[in-house]
Amino acid sequence: MAQYVTRVGTGFDVHAYAVGNFIWLGGVRIPADRGVIAHSDGDVALHALTDALLGAIADGDIGTHFPPSDERWRGAASDQFLAHAVSLVRARGGRIDHLDITVLAEAPRIGQHREAIRARIAEIAGVPLTSVSIKATTTEKLGFVGRAEGLAAQATATVRLPETDAASFPPREQQA
Repeated sequence: MAQYVTRVGTGFDVHAYAVGNFIWLGGVRIPADRGVIAHSDGDVALHALTDALLGAIADGDIGTHFPPSDERWRGAASDQFLAHAVSLVRARGGRIDHLDITVLAEAPRIGQHREAIRARIAEIAGVPLTSVSIKATTTEKLGFVGRAEGLAAQATATVRLPETDAASFPPREQQA
């Protein structure tokens, strides 16, 4: 039986608000009184979660895999970024135990969208709904979030990797 080592990765993303009438959050289109400025669809939750998974397997960040300088990713749906990170975890024999996201925003309120977001993330990641948590908070009117200039998300991913594989994968820059 394989021995596993638990890895935890974190991610953070932020986008400024712009003219628009919806935002993407956790793979769900949410009506809003504005949109966001972004190279892709600007889904802060999926971007932070992608970075958390990549961090847990020590494989760079979202910009390493999907550089904003590459026009292929202009307007891209962020679900493909998360799906890619999930595929890298699985390619190493890893198991995703838990995905946890906190959205920082004054608006829109996510309470009525929480279960749809959880379900979408569980679907993309191929994990049970009970392995996905999403929370939201304001910043009590402090900082750029409090001034309603943008929104942010932070995420944590807990994964298990086979003990032999966890030590045998060199950092991306050393892979040929």
